[in-house]
Amino acid sequence: MENFLFSVNATFPIFLVMLAGWLLRHFGMLTQPFVDVANKFNFYVTLPILLFTEISAMSLSEAFDPAFFFYCMGATFVGIVLIWVLAVIFVKDKKMLGAFVQGCYRGSPAVMGVAFVMNMYGNAGASPLMIVASVPLFNIFAVLILTIHGDGGGFRPAQLKKALLGVCKNPILLGILAGLLFSVTGWKFPTLVNKTLGYFADMSTPVALIAIGAGVQLGEAFARWKPTLIAAFVKLIALPGVFLTLAIALGFHGDQLVALLAMLGLATTPSAYIMAKNMKNDDVLTSGIIVVTTLLSSITVTGWIFLLRSLGKI
Repeated sequence: MENFLFSVNATFPIFLVMLAGWLLRHFGMLTQPFVDVANKFNFYVTLPILLFTEISAMSLSEAFDPAFFFYCMGATFVGIVLIWVLAVIFVKDKKMLGAFVQGCYRGSPAVMGVAFVMNMYGNAGASPLMIVASVPLFNIFAVLILTIHGDGGGFRPAQLKKALLGVCKNPILLGILAGLLFSVTGWKFPTLVNKTLGYFADMSTPVALIAIGAGVQLGEAFARWKPTLIAAFVKLIALPGVFLTLAIALGFHGDQLVALLAMLGLATTPSAYIMAKNMKNDDVLTSGIIVVTTLLSSITVTGWIFLLRSLGKI
């Protein structure tokens, strides 16, 4: 019972805030323009500031663990490639291939990863390293996969170049790198600036969760139920099952496993829909995967936390 209560306390506050966002949207208090602006505000302002303030307060030895960093990078790369290869072999409707592959792997490690680790441990813990290792690969592979399998005329090097440039300008990664710079040099802002940054950092998680919840459209959940449920199984069960098992065998524990769970086993990111639509892929399937994984992840993530807690790994 103690482990179950720990798991519920670790996950349900996050999902309840998301539910509040959905209810506020349902009753007309929040609108789609709010969701768009809130997501942009969180991506460009509050989340980079949160990660900067967390990392700048660490020592360098705390901020960088090479083994964990390269495991996150390797798990991301291998997981995406494996899903891609299997999808090419087994998915019969090639028009949905790009959307299906992206839906199977692409989560929200920056937003949700930080939220879960901070809710459980009171700080960002291992999540910044996980973000640096996984987010660039998530974005680069998304461009490759959606370009190759979309209706936009096949692969174009210019789009890959644009993706790489976007990674270099990613505000979340820039916030992490700035935090590492301050951590290494020992630079400090005046108290006035630190308190101001702290107010913005405190807004990050609740604003992000409300926006995610408000963006859920239940009517799109089962437009294509079979590939949607298969993608949800891969995203929420298979992917974390394989790489969390291996991570435990390699000795990772605590906030590292929670960060890995956030990287591998949370809902498909809403930004996947925007990319799928703009790059002429199956946006209907993508929307369904986002909705179903968001709904089911409240159960599966609680289950993963309960299992890891019962095993004494977190």
